[in-house]
Amino acid sequence: MEASKLKHFKQLLLGELGRHAQHVSDDQAAALDAAGEDAKESADLSLRDVIQEIALKLGDQESQMVADIDQALMRIEEGSYGKCVRCGKPIDERRLEAMPTARYDADCQAAIEDAKGMNARPTL
Repeated sequence: MEASKLKHFKQLLLGELGRHAQHVSDDQAAALDAAGEDAKESADLSLRDVIQEIALKLGDQESQMVADIDQALMRIEEGSYGKCVRCGKPIDERRLEAMPTARYDADCQAAIEDAKGMNARPTL
């Protein structure tokens, strides 16, 4: 991949990294605040537990996205960014524009999802 295109994708990834890192901090702070408030009724306790669980789950998802971005930045540094980690073929640039953390080309991604079944969470 050309140096100018790598620079473009690196800037996309760094922008996403900043946005997701902020979400992780916000979600974790919200969960801690919810846990620290005094509940007046048992219904309030149940609701607070659900809210805390959702906030922590969002934090986990954001944390995973941050890890995916970090891995993509490492692939840029290694010189393997834009190549499918499964087959080694180039990943279409339109796919990288839509999902800059993509590790697989469209064919390999489809094969992975087919192997996992319809209810599986897609990989990047």
